[in-house]
Amino acid sequence: MVRNRELVRFLLFGIGIAAAGAAAGYFLPEYAYLVCLLFCLAEIAVFTGYTMRRYRQMEKLSDYLKRIGRGDYSLDIRDNVEGELSILKNEIYKVTTRLREQAEYNVREKYYLADALSDISHQLKTPLTSMMVMTDLLKEEGLPPDKREEFTDTIRAQLIRIEWLVTSLLKLSRLDAGTIVLESRPVSAAEVIGRAAQHLLIPMELKGIEFEVQGEENVTFPGDLSWSAEAFANILKNCMEHTPPGGRIRVMYEENHLYTVISVEDNGEGIAAEDLPHIFERFYKGKNAGADSVGIGLAMAYEIFAKEQGKIDVTSKEGEGTRFRVKFYTNEK
Repeated sequence: MVRNRELVRFLLFGIGIAAAGAAAGYFLPEYAYLVCLLFCLAEIAVFTGYTMRRYRQMEKLSDYLKRIGRGDYSLDIRDNVEGELSILKNEIYKVTTRLREQAEYNVREKYYLADALSDISHQLKTPLTSMMVMTDLLKEEGLPPDKREEFTDTIRAQLIRIEWLVTSLLKLSRLDAGTIVLESRPVSAAEVIGRAAQHLLIPMELKGIEFEVQGEENVTFPGDLSWSAEAFANILKNCMEHTPPGGRIRVMYEENHLYTVISVEDNGEGIAAEDLPHIFERFYKGKNAGADSVGIGLAMAYEIFAKEQGKIDVTSKEGEGTRFRVKFYTNEK
């Protein structure tokens, strides 16, 4: 309480007036009642002035809060003077700062959402337009059987692409919303890579790509088996798409007392230096991206690893290949 300068000042004024009144009553006993009356009026005047001053400060705070309610976060009411009102001002300023940051974040999210919706609509518009054209062609009576089969296969491929895009977007939105809780338990690196590569082994074989896995069977890391497999599948798929026929994809994993590291590298076309800082951004497509690339697989992998407290980095050189390295730090081994 003694740190509240406003209260201390008021108490000192009151004590001073009371002491002066007592002294005057002592030296002027015949006018004691007048002296008492005058000093009581002085006490009332001091209290009234103190109260009015506080109300003026409260009125300023009220006006400040109204301006905050209208979205004006530019005012600064911080007060370095000790006192209950000064503490209140500083707390209100802290809340104002958080509200301003939240408002700026909401604006950024609004523009991000608009850009994301634009990208999604663009990704869906192209295959839908293609399918509409081909369905019109399929209606033609004189269409040769081989062309009919070709158009049907193309439509099926486009539908598979749309299904993958929608499924990936739903997974990303669930990750963003925090509705998915990833487990954190010991996961076998060999099992994760096995799951991740399961549906890619045949496409890699058809393309003549050598797939090699190196590492001890007992290597583990803290994470979620299913979602980790999803993330590594996206990395392997990216490597496969950018590795020429007859190329090689190698996965290596090892652990020590600080972390487990899993590397995925290829000897494909590589990533341009100007694209490297952006490859984990959603819908980003570098200059070496394929025509069917959506730009969402690596972004999803990045989000999954981030939620597992994993760190992913990439090094690449055009014409020589790309290497992804994921580190999972742990305090217990």
